[in-house]
Amino acid sequence: MGDTELSCRALESESKVVVLIPCYNEEATIERAVRDFKENLPEAEIFVFDNNSTDKTAQVAKQTGATVVQSHRQGKGNVVRHMFDEIEADIYLMVDGDDTYPASAATSLIEALEKSRAEMVVGCRMKDFGQHSFRRFHQFGNRLVAKLISLLFKVKVTDVLSGYRAFSRQFVKTIPLASQGFEIETEMTLQAAAKKFEIKEVPVKYRQRPKGSYSKLNTYSDGFLIIKSIIMIFKDYKPLVFFTACSIILGILSIFFGIAPIQDFYTTGKVEHLPRAVLAAAVGILATLSFAIGLILDTISKYHNENFILWSRYLKKHG
Repeated sequence: MGDTELSCRALESESKVVVLIPCYNEEATIERAVRDFKENLPEAEIFVFDNNSTDKTAQVAKQTGATVVQSHRQGKGNVVRHMFDEIEADIYLMVDGDDTYPASAATSLIEALEKSRAEMVVGCRMKDFGQHSFRRFHQFGNRLVAKLISLLFKVKVTDVLSGYRAFSRQFVKTIPLASQGFEIETEMTLQAAAKKFEIKEVPVKYRQRPKGSYSKLNTYSDGFLIIKSIIMIFKDYKPLVFFTACSIILGILSIFFGIAPIQDFYTTGKVEHLPRAVLAAAVGILATLSFAIGLILDTISKYHNENFILWSRYLKKHG
């Protein structure tokens, strides 16, 4: 860990831009990825965070001129948090080590970050990609998640799963991240939207993986984690909307369960469907509690958002 700390201290005083490459078993592609970014961003220092690779990813990256840092907690989300905690810079460019993203687009992402009010610029792959660049269902799933986030958080995003992004120091040092795996890209987009950071997208060409390289993303398990992240962050940052929706659903169920007991009472003066009456009353109470919880959490969320704004202003002034 000592070498990593020395690199970070030197970087803080000498370098403005860093390239961060999270890697797991990318021996076949990491050399070209590092060389391309050294050529296109000669002023930037390149860090490869090796996530317990079983091949020669770390050795090849080091021989090619990158600073290699061992990141031992398995999972891309854990690696990204490690990178953000360790590295000090003004602009962070994150890219996958699979050589599917063009290094020639790096300057476009950085310029977009510098010339706009955006805190995160995403390399959008949805307009220019190879025939077999996306795995089965990945393109459809990406579009579906993007539309869902756009609807829930009132932002315009089209590529939520892109691994090619530029960040400001403000974003890296203030956004809390909890994801452990490949849902990390979705969480970064959600956190930026929830914190009202501006998100900008720059079109980039997405290439097919070279021979010998394979995707570690699992369509179903990682897809489930992505949807889970959306629900959890929506609950945390839009609690009134989330719990009001739950309250409405529970209220409808309460009415549904209570129809028969109410009919009994009006026709016979007795409640013959007693279990349904008890169930309807219990669900109705839950509906009321859900709405009350939403109101309370909304107040707490607004308080934390105000503190976050003040902290962000302080960091921007003194950071």
